[in-house]
Amino acid sequence: MGENNRLGSVENMNISLFHALEGKNIYFKALSTNDVQEIHTYASDEEVSRFIGWSLMNTLNETSEYIETMVKREVAGTHLYASIVLKSTQEIIGTAMIFNFDHNAKRAEIGYVFNRDHWGKGYGTECVALMSDFAFETLNLHKIHASVVDANVGSARILEKNGYVLEGKLKDHFFIEGKYYNDLLFGKIQTKND
Repeated sequence: MGENNRLGSVENMNISLFHALEGKNIYFKALSTNDVQEIHTYASDEEVSRFIGWSLMNTLNETSEYIETMVKREVAGTHLYASIVLKSTQEIIGTAMIFNFDHNAKRAEIGYVFNRDHWGKGYGTECVALMSDFAFETLNLHKIHASVVDANVGSARILEKNGYVLEGKLKDHFFIEGKYYNDLLFGKIQTKND
């Protein structure tokens, strides 16, 4: 299908810039197995993993292996990942990602996951704003999109606060814990003139 021709890699310079993003309350840094304990705190939380598409990490070793997988994807240029750090405590509170790049169409998908102790405090909204600005201004993408399980109301709200529009719905797209859920498809298009 020629997918390899459509999908390109992310330049190393852009990876470094992604790891250096900073907002009012949070900043990004490169993923590292040195941070496995903090990442495992939310990667092993059933409530966190339920609607994000990650498998639940049961052991520190599983989380460490998954971090290594994410780092390899980033080195290969197919994904951007960052640990989200809370400035006030220097604690890692989540993971941010940009992936599914289509350089021909100038679009990509974003995702984010947060430690449950930090839900509802505005950090998700700030994280998506940082990623969106980076995707449009640095990566020069035309469109960013996100897929959200309809039961994940907080995640949908984060996207809406950042100007993402609900573009469609895939009915009964996810089967989680014996129940079907719809997939909400959100998108945001670059509004600046090319």
